[in-house]
Amino acid sequence: EAIERRLREAPMPVELRWGGTLQIWLTPMAGREYLVAVDPAGGGSEGDYAAMQVVDAATGLQCAEFQGHCGLMELSQRAVELAREYNGALLIVERNNHGAAVIGYLQATLGYGRLYQQEGQAGWLTTALSRPRALQQVEQAINQGGQSLMSARLLREMKTFVRDERGRTGAAEGQHDDLVMAMGIALAARN
Repeated sequence: EAIERRLREAPMPVELRWGGTLQIWLTPMAGREYLVAVDPAGGGSEGDYAAMQVVDAATGLQCAEFQGHCGLMELSQRAVELAREYNGALLIVERNNHGAAVIGYLQATLGYGRLYQQEGQAGWLTTALSRPRALQQVEQAINQGGQSLMSARLLREMKTFVRDERGRTGAAEGQHDDLVMAMGIALAARN
């Protein structure tokens, strides 16, 4: 019900870029701190989407969102472009699987140094402990009315985020959860 209500109220983006894969609601403001959470994907053009969420560090307000199919080098370049635009934002890259390559490219080739550190390593590690904590942050945002969430894409994805018969959470069959996970990582790292 809360998701449906927010879907009816969700604002249209003020700007679209990168063929519509990047949606922007709030442009960067001088003096504000931002976070860019990155959920890399490895499924190629038919697999999971790569996703990025740009969040105001002080308020948790969603500013921009990327969802698209792209290679890891292109994703890294886009992440740096977005982070630089948003006042040199802290990049929070999920380091599981393909994320390690993204982090390596960000550091070695692109020279972007503002990377989130967890337990002395660059990036966010999604584990059996950190995943529920991240998802709890998304649930809390929607239960508080969802006013900090701008994206209709994210909200629609939340509607297909389910718990299976074994108690595991994730995208329903044939759906995606990349935007949800990127937002969860952004909000959990923020806290």
